[in-house]
Amino acid sequence: MAASPNSSVGRDIAYHLHPSTNARRHEEIGPTVIDHGKGIYVYDDQGREYVEGLAGLWSVAVGFNEQRLVDAAARQMAKLPYYHLFGHKSHEPAIDLAERLVKMSPGPLSKAFFTNSGSEANDTAIKLVRYYNNARGRPEKKKIISRQRAYHGVSIGAGSLTGLPIFHRDFDLPIPGIIHVGSPHFYREGQPGETEAAFVDRLAKDLEDTILREGPETIAAFVGEPIMGAGGVIMPPEGYWARIQDICRRYDILVWIDEVICGFGRTGHVFACETYNIQPDILILSKQITSSYMPLGAVLISDEVYQGVADNTAKIGALGHGITGGGHPVAVAVANENIRILEEDGLMARVADIAPHFLKRLHGFANHPFVGETRGIGLIGAVEMSPDPQSRAPFAQPGKCGGVLMDMMQANGLITRAIGDAAVFCPPLIITERQIDELFDRFALSLDQTMDWYKSQVS
Repeated sequence: MAASPNSSVGRDIAYHLHPSTNARRHEEIGPTVIDHGKGIYVYDDQGREYVEGLAGLWSVAVGFNEQRLVDAAARQMAKLPYYHLFGHKSHEPAIDLAERLVKMSPGPLSKAFFTNSGSEANDTAIKLVRYYNNARGRPEKKKIISRQRAYHGVSIGAGSLTGLPIFHRDFDLPIPGIIHVGSPHFYREGQPGETEAAFVDRLAKDLEDTILREGPETIAAFVGEPIMGAGGVIMPPEGYWARIQDICRRYDILVWIDEVICGFGRTGHVFACETYNIQPDILILSKQITSSYMPLGAVLISDEVYQGVADNTAKIGALGHGITGGGHPVAVAVANENIRILEEDGLMARVADIAPHFLKRLHGFANHPFVGETRGIGLIGAVEMSPDPQSRAPFAQPGKCGGVLMDMMQANGLITRAIGDAAVFCPPLIITERQIDELFDRFALSLDQTMDWYKSQVS
């Protein structure tokens, strides 16, 4: 593209390698340079306004200009800009947040460990699971079961838990000891004539057969998102999580839940574990914990896991794990203020009130001639395109229409993602009914334009 080498676009192309981006195409088209934000909107350096339909990356609960978070960061920066949590050191913001998270969390969780991201949190959980089982004299109990289409991060460990091929290909992932079972996406994975209940039976049998084949004494944990976010907003069928938990308890397998996307009100409950009656032994948090104003992740563990870990630290001399910026005082101060806003302004509670309108507009696309499925809960959802909705047929070139749709949406002032050929939505929790209409009106125009484009290609 013709960009001045001294412009933001030119300098970005010259010096910047982007995540989840085709680098060669980026050299041709360059970036959209986002300059500032206000509420649910962001604005590029040309002054164009966009509805941010994915809250950044599933994460900005309070919108893009919450002054209370800016002030919280500035106060903490002025008082204690950095300190670590190693070797019996602590600081009040980290103490406050650990207490707050444990008290608000579901299930028998008793301790919090801080990281900088969800990827680091899931990597930490892998290590703690291994450490715990070594402490309990079960050195062979180390394998972790994840799922196809799961997303748990991109580091070597977390990327191995992820079940999306693009995050494995040519990185030599997954590492040994990670097993993937089927995705609970009934629309795509259900067999002809199979009921949803029969589909759950089949998934449960597949999990149990996998455990028995590998040996229950070798399986340490099952990891899953309550709703599979980056896999395409995959909703669990009714009864799915009850069956999964029952099997895990039967074979002494830890239930490890990743709420990086679902946590802090997204589904209408504080945690999606409450939505689906999940009792986790390990809980992973990030993203909306700070509304992504600062990087932060957290691992919450049950007292049973903690006691095993603590015993081993006494035996060895220390927990040989930690991250320089984990529990950074500015990040945890922002998290504390962010959670106060979510609670004081009722943003998590209001999801139950505003979700019916969001879901009405979302499911209003179910009868569109280019839509195979709509799915959602709370303020998260997806619209999956299909060239033949009656047969649920996928496109001959999966993802191509999704890419066109993304371009159409951005041209129409809506930023979100297409995962494969499904548009996904996860707006800031502050969104109003009027803004929900604005979001879906812009999407409707983009969907029709994509359908017209597709018809022009196949005619």
